[in-house]
Amino acid sequence: MDTRKADAVIIGGGAAGMMAAIAAGRRGKNIIVLEHEDFCGKKLRITGKGRCNVCNDCDVKTFLQNVPVNPKFLYAALSRFSPADTIAFFESLGVPLKTERGNRVFPVSDNAHDVARALERAMRASGVRIRKEEATEILTADGAVCGVKCSDGVIECASALVATGGVSYPRTGSTGDGHRMARALGLAVTPLRPSLVPLTSDDPDCAKMQGFSLKNVTLTLCDREGRKLYTELGEMMFTHFGVTGPLVLSASAHMHDEAARPFTIEIDLKPGLDEKKLDARILRDFEKYRNRDFSNALCDLAGRTMIPVLVRRSGIPPETKVHTITREQRMKLVELFKHFTVAISGTRPVAEAIVTSGGVAVGEINPRTMESKRVRGLFFAGEVIDVDAYTGGFNLQIAWSTGKLAGENL
Repeated sequence: MDTRKADAVIIGGGAAGMMAAIAAGRRGKNIIVLEHEDFCGKKLRITGKGRCNVCNDCDVKTFLQNVPVNPKFLYAALSRFSPADTIAFFESLGVPLKTERGNRVFPVSDNAHDVARALERAMRASGVRIRKEEATEILTADGAVCGVKCSDGVIECASALVATGGVSYPRTGSTGDGHRMARALGLAVTPLRPSLVPLTSDDPDCAKMQGFSLKNVTLTLCDREGRKLYTELGEMMFTHFGVTGPLVLSASAHMHDEAARPFTIEIDLKPGLDEKKLDARILRDFEKYRNRDFSNALCDLAGRTMIPVLVRRSGIPPETKVHTITREQRMKLVELFKHFTVAISGTRPVAEAIVTSGGVAVGEINPRTMESKRVRGLFFAGEVIDVDAYTGGFNLQIAWSTGKLAGENL
């Protein structure tokens, strides 16, 4: 069997793995990166719709407020390598960045490939060797890493970093191998669930409005008791299976508690108007279209696709002449505009999720080094760990910060 040697083997050439390789290579370590895809950073190259939301330009405190799962675990990593450090790092690699709405940071070129290529160049400049091989097992002796078994033999090493990602977007190489290897070494892995994922609904109104987008609306996610779990202003869209869009993806990150099911989303279609002002607006429109049927009087208030649904939900017969609509009926319409509800039946499959929630339990990992507490020389970084955040560059920052910290300690 072919036996090779390295100071450390990094399993996975994604965002966290590449960052770790650069940090370790710059320390003069002999590093091999194993990537079973044809090139590194396959998922990175499609993030942000191909633009790559590199990070979020905020302080550590604000960042941790955007991490619903195990935020305290990340404090040390973020303190060592913050979003400001990420920005400086990529600009030092020749990738100029820009900040957009919501403090989201993108390459000026709007091309995710520029980010991935810069990381590859930095790895090679640091002496890192990249090999197209698949790791199958982490070998240990006396409670410490001694090698990595892969498709072409065994690589002897004193450290191994698992940076294999989660199980979302499996076509990019995230197939759960890291979790399997962690379990084989006796480490706890929490249940894997989709996060930042579209939501499904059995409400037939969603299919009736398929493809219809809402902008500048407020979405509120409520649990079975009516408690508000998430509220935000933004955009969303109806689909044949339910709802999707930025607001929906972020809401999905708050749906981890099985006991809180079933969930409901409530949409404020006119968040800029309170009920009194909205009623006045409706009165003006009703005066304008006073001789029309009710079904033809909402064209200034709602999109054409949504009007039939609003008419039916209002309980006002569609052929009712506008000038005969009562105040009580109008108040129900106001209520409908401010509280348009959709019952949520679940989520789309984890393969369609932007990130995986769950992973190697944080209690298994030293947060100051990213090293396993059970196996010496075994490290973890990125999405394989049980931490995930909202959209906006936060999840990639987790990869950069944990990868950098692991690389400094390999």
